[in-house]
Order: sequence, then structure tokens, then C-alpha cells
Amino acid sequence: MVFPLYDDNSDRTLTPFVNYVLIAINIFVFVFLQQLGTNEKFTYAFSTVPLEIVSGRDIRTPDRVVEDPVGGQRLLVPGLQPTPFSVYLTLIFSMFMHGGIAHIAGNMLFLWIFGDNVEDRMGHFRYLIFYLVAGVLASLAHVIATAALATDQSSMLIPSLGASGAISGVLGGYIVLYPRRRVTVIMFRFLTDVPAYVAIGIWFAFQLISGLGILGGGSQQGGVAYAAHVGGFVAGLVLVKFFTIGRGSQSSDWSGRT
Repeated sequence: MVFPLYDDNSDRTLTPFVNYVLIAINIFVFVFLQQLGTNEKFTYAFSTVPLEIVSGRDIRTPDRVVEDPVGGQRLLVPGLQPTPFSVYLTLIFSMFMHGGIAHIAGNMLFLWIFGDNVEDRMGHFRYLIFYLVAGVLASLAHVIATAALATDQSSMLIPSLGASGAISGVLGGYIVLYPRRRVTVIMFRFLTDVPAYVAIGIWFAFQLISGLGILGGGSQQGGVAYAAHVGGFVAGLVLVKFFTIGRGSQSSDWSGRT
């Protein structure tokens, strides 16, 4: 796998205020509203539930007691909680929540590295809309994949959350705008610089393979909604040209910085 550390920002002209605000909102929601992931009732109220999106109705399920297979402890797991507004708005709210510290740390690192350059090319307002649209389309891709692969209703009741889909859209936009931009990464335990199309390309290949179930997955494996990652990335690829109309050449990076 490839783990990015930073990229070349030497030609950035805008201060990426929107990217900073998005990161701050994600951290605020996780720390203060989700209470570092311990406020499960909040999480289960505002996450995207595929069956709710398909049916258009809010669904509540009872709390249940499960046994820890390792320690043998009995734990109370909350059921789905009532959503105080249209369930379709969870497509937006869920992209600002995370399942754990590692989840939000990884997502915010990717957003910090790649989001500022995309905002620099698009401008502040366009970037915000691009981010939100990519995130919603990513969530819809997960819902569609889950519905298509579901063998029973229980899989349609598994909530999904996280900024990964929207950030995947940012990566899709980045690889179109800055394909040769140098990205410093840890690749196979070595620190090296690679073009963005290599760093992001390897990441996307892993998402695609996992999403197709070649690594034993499905649309969601081990709590990771790979269909959302793929859907968000494709959305970013498709939408980036529209969102950068009038904002400079999109192909200059192929012949510029190496």
C-alpha cells in the first residue's frame, strides 16, 4: 500500500479556507458530538442507512446485547435511533462523522494533503459544492451497491458514515488536475516521491479490487464501504472539469512540474 505524507504546494495561490473549515468541522463533530465515538446514539441517528434511503422512511431498531468473542463481556449495542429530519439529509450529515480515531485521522490526512490544491484550482465556493456533491454521490453508490448485493434486510440496516466518499472525489479531481504532481509517500516501507497518478492510482486500484470482492469483500468489508470510495472517485473524475471551467488549464501539469 501507499501512505501519502505531503505533496508539492509551491504554486498554490489561495489560502484553502474551505479545506481548513471542512477538517475543523469533522474534528468538532467527532470530538464533541460523537464524543470520540462513544456517543453511539448520536452516531446511529445521523448515519446513512441504506434501507432508509431506499424506502424514504425513518427506521428504528431495538437495542441488543452482544457478547465480546474475545473477552466474553456482554455489551449493549444501541439500535438505529430516530432521525429528527428527512432521512435523505443523512447523506450529507454522515460525511462529517467517523467510526474511530484511526478513521478520522486517515481521512483528515488525505484531505489535508490533496484538498488544498483542488480548492486552489476551483476556488472556495466551487470546491465546497464539489466536495459535498461528491460525498452525496459516493453515499448513493454505497446504497445502490448494498441494495444490489443484499441477501436479506439486515445488511440494508447497517449504517455508514465518514468523509471517505467525499475525499475520494477530491482524489479523483486531484489526479485529473495534477497527474504529475510529486507526492512524498511511504511505499512498501520506503520513503519516496512518486507522481500523483501513481500514488492515487495504487490507492484506487486497491479500492476497486476490494469493492469487487476479489479480496474477499463485497460493497462493505470489515466496516469499509468500498463502493462509496469508488463512487466518490469516479464522481470526482467526471465532475472536476465542470467545476474548473474558467479556472485555468487542466492539462498543464502533464508538461510542467515533475
